[in-house]
Amino acid sequence: MTFLARGNVALSVAVTSCITLLAPIITPALILLFASKWIDVSASSMFMSVVKIVLLPIILGIVVKMLFRKQAEQSVKAMPLVSVIAIVAIVAAVVSGSQEKIAETGLLILLVVILHNSLGYLLGYWLARLVKMDYSDQKAIAIEVGMQNSGLGAALAAAHFSPLAAVPSAIFSV
Repeated sequence: MTFLARGNVALSVAVTSCITLLAPIITPALILLFASKWIDVSASSMFMSVVKIVLLPIILGIVVKMLFRKQAEQSVKAMPLVSVIAIVAIVAAVVSGSQEKIAETGLLILLVVILHNSLGYLLGYWLARLVKMDYSDQKAIAIEVGMQNSGLGAALAAAHFSPLAAVPSAIFSV
């Protein structure tokens, strides 16, 4: 999304990578902070999921670009479509597995997700602007804060919590 918005893609990837690597530690801590309940999450299992979902594709992308520079440059135009298809597949899997719960609470979850995203975009943009970042950096930070990584969130929630926990991320992706 940062690429399509002509934001700073390198900054976006760096921020996503750092936040994602911290997810196994931060996720249980945030649940404790906001829900006053400690949830045992296998940090090593979640970390391995993050490695498979985030780091491995980045490393493979770098290797492919180094080995097949010409073909990689030609495929750049198709990559946004490929990523959209991947996210749609994840969302479809999550939504199909939670149809009944979404039907019960869909409107409430939708409103909360819209509010969450909107506040994230605004806060990300204005904080980046406040510290006088370049406009492309402001766009990258706004997208990082507002959009998060909904595909990763849905996959991790379904794998490490429950299919229902993945519903907000799935709606968020849509």
